[in-house]
Amino acid sequence: MKDNNYPKLHNATWPGIVGKGDGSEPIISFDTLLEMTAAAEVNGVKFDGIDIGLFDPHVPVDSSDDDLKRLVDKVASYNLEIGSLVAPIWPPSGGSAMGSKEERARFVEQVRKSCHVGQRLRELGIRPNGIVRIDSACTPDSWAQDPAGNTKLIAQTFREACDVAADYGEKLAAEGEICWGGMHSWKAMVDTLSAVDRPNIGFQADMSHTFLYLLGYNSPEDRILPVDFDWKDRDALAAGLRTLTDALRPWTIDFHVAQNDGTVHGTGSHDKTGRHCLATDPNGKLNIAVDAGYWLRDNKGELTKAFRHICWDGCMFPNAVMTQAKTWNDILAAMINVRELHGWQE
Repeated sequence: MKDNNYPKLHNATWPGIVGKGDGSEPIISFDTLLEMTAAAEVNGVKFDGIDIGLFDPHVPVDSSDDDLKRLVDKVASYNLEIGSLVAPIWPPSGGSAMGSKEERARFVEQVRKSCHVGQRLRELGIRPNGIVRIDSACTPDSWAQDPAGNTKLIAQTFREACDVAADYGEKLAAEGEICWGGMHSWKAMVDTLSAVDRPNIGFQADMSHTFLYLLGYNSPEDRILPVDFDWKDRDALAAGLRTLTDALRPWTIDFHVAQNDGTVHGTGSHDKTGRHCLATDPNGKLNIAVDAGYWLRDNKGELTKAFRHICWDGCMFPNAVMTQAKTWNDILAAMINVRELHGWQE
């Protein structure tokens, strides 16, 4: 079992930007995160790659071909590959997926640029798999003013984005977070994905963000766990996770390993969403290795093998935590445990 070499283990670099900057701590450089990722090691096992956000100052979505070649050389020099990419679809460069015609056109154009980068990275041999991540770039409150109409608009924008992505051989994955309208509950997420009706869209499941779907944040009517839920009741939690994952697993094409303590959190300009906790957080409500299995195995317990790498997403940790070697070794150890339980050999 310890010889499993799939899924590959990736670290995310965008936590150096997300929730940083104005009103928060300084951005952590791409090079620093690359070095920390490459240096992590547990019993001879290392990270296989990185997932990256396509935004300044890390990897701008408008990077030239020469820029991308330099990126490839740099990442390859650390013996890492690149996997999934985050499209910078938010205003002002992007726009709301349920906004004006101009806003939605900007959204689709940012997806197009991201897919171009993804295609080039594949052609340059550094990116064997992965998706382009999107969200609706609008709030649950604004969506709630016209749920049916706004879901229809989001789906229309996502359809146009899917058609563009198909030209580049890319798949899009919508990340379910409580802070995005039309994606803020598990039921809304299923409704939105169903309405898109394209073969190259799926769901990006993050263990921390999807955990809050159980608790009905921003959508109490879709709550799965009872209001008076007792955290010691592991059987009820497991049943809730089964309900959640049975609904969204068939859509899931990208996966983030994470921990959550049942609370919401936001820093800088990022709206409040599921709080990412460290892998070793004593307040974490998930058994990371076991609960990852609800996403990685079907309802009969068979491996889905729906994605060839998994990623740790640790957004909005303090810089002092993110620049400690122990942080990344503990995270890597948690990732290895997931692969030992739910991985395979090729």
